[in-house]
Amino acid sequence: MDHNVIQALQAIVREKHLDQSIIIESLEAGLQSAAKKKLGAEANVVASVDPQTGEMLVEQVKTVVAEVEDAGLQISLEEAQLEFGDEVEIGDEVRWDLPLEQFGRNAILVAKQILVQKVREAERAQIFEEYKDKVNTIIEGKVQQLERGNALVNLGRVEALLPHREQIRTEPLRQGSAVRAFIIEVLDNAKGPQIILSRSHPEFLKALFAQEVPEIQEGIVEIKAVAREPGTRSKIAVVSRDDRVDPIGSCVGMKGSRVQAVTHELKGERVDIVLWSPDPLQLISRALSPAEVSQVILNETRGEATVVVTEDQLSKAIGKEGKNVRLAAKLTGWKIDLISSREYSIRQRVAEDVAMTLEEMSGMTPELAAALREVGIETIGALARIDQEALSGVEGIGPERAAELQRTALATLDELERVIEETVQAELNREVGAGLLDESMLEAAAPESEEALAASTGAEAPANPFSGFEEKVSGEGEPADEDAAPDEAAEPDEAKPRDPFADSGLDG
Repeated sequence: MDHNVIQALQAIVREKHLDQSIIIESLEAGLQSAAKKKLGAEANVVASVDPQTGEMLVEQVKTVVAEVEDAGLQISLEEAQLEFGDEVEIGDEVRWDLPLEQFGRNAILVAKQILVQKVREAERAQIFEEYKDKVNTIIEGKVQQLERGNALVNLGRVEALLPHREQIRTEPLRQGSAVRAFIIEVLDNAKGPQIILSRSHPEFLKALFAQEVPEIQEGIVEIKAVAREPGTRSKIAVVSRDDRVDPIGSCVGMKGSRVQAVTHELKGERVDIVLWSPDPLQLISRALSPAEVSQVILNETRGEATVVVTEDQLSKAIGKEGKNVRLAAKLTGWKIDLISSREYSIRQRVAEDVAMTLEEMSGMTPELAAALREVGIETIGALARIDQEALSGVEGIGPERAAELQRTALATLDELERVIEETVQAELNREVGAGLLDESMLEAAAPESEEALAASTGAEAPANPFSGFEEKVSGEGEPADEDAAPDEAAEPDEAKPRDPFADSGLDG
């Protein structure tokens, strides 16, 4: 019995956390390589290690033939019978032991290298499989090194990467400090598995609540949507599968204990909790909490929502640096445009005053307008949006006339939009001059640059509450969610909303 071999195998098993069979297979592969180093790469070598005794056996195997063509793999019948006895026949396999001490120093070094390599490969494969199953879970480690903004986190058996882009910008990481993070990806690279962590991912917030709220773990309460601006503010939309369980109260906890635990982990990031609804009108109203919404107008064709609020609620709806409306847009998946109720009423009135019918459009005849109405085209806006091929199929309209009509319709809408914008701005300025409207409110309602507007709400283009074939309009809206934690209420902040009517099209 070779106690040294057994002790060495057991030490590797403990250190690398690998199954003993994997270590033995690796050692056998190393012994085979050492033997082939001495005998030649084509030699047929079999190695075995007894896991109980530690005995290592290396044998060379040859096939008995009448005429030898490959001396490394074959042996003649005469030579085999001389070596192993007369009972040996052609086609039999014969084998004999190869003493380890005959391998030589170089062959033993090869065996060692093969063993180390095989063990390393097995360890990498095991780590990859282990952490691959932990994707989308929270793990804790220690910051080992900081370099160029990236952090290497020691997880025990392996190091993980917390990239700068996945960190909370307001959170300084220190070498040696403990950190909890969310595993977002595990890559199987040539140098070993690479684990990518995040503390800014929206799912990290969701996972933290799952740890703090038993109702989420049990599947009673579900987080339907998450929107984050890491380190500053977040919103989550929750729903309960049990009418007896208050989803917001469950997430807030007794005296706010649960939400405060999450906030503490995120270094002060404030979390607004709203009640989810399948009705986008309700969801958008709640997402803009703590502002009270007067009206929501949906343009389902463009995925945009125009939200009307009273003047005193406008700054609340916008939030500091536009955070509230921006997070609400991310949470709901709708492009949200805010407008004060006073400005909205002015725009409605102006739009009605400058409205045009099909017959009033340049180049339109009563007969052509009647033909268009017969196929459901009632307005200039509808004419501009209809598929050109479908339009050319209308009686009396060919491809060329269809293209011309749509160009005219688009130009007409552009002109109406310009007139509406100029008229509304003039009326707002008159009201400011007459003292009927606060000038600061007018400044808050001024449109920002396209880049700033897109960043503010996640929209690519200004919304148009008057365009679209199907629009939904909410009633008076709802007040801010009273079930939210008291310390989660937003403070009024000055910011600039988007102007949803900057490029509006008028349907007539």
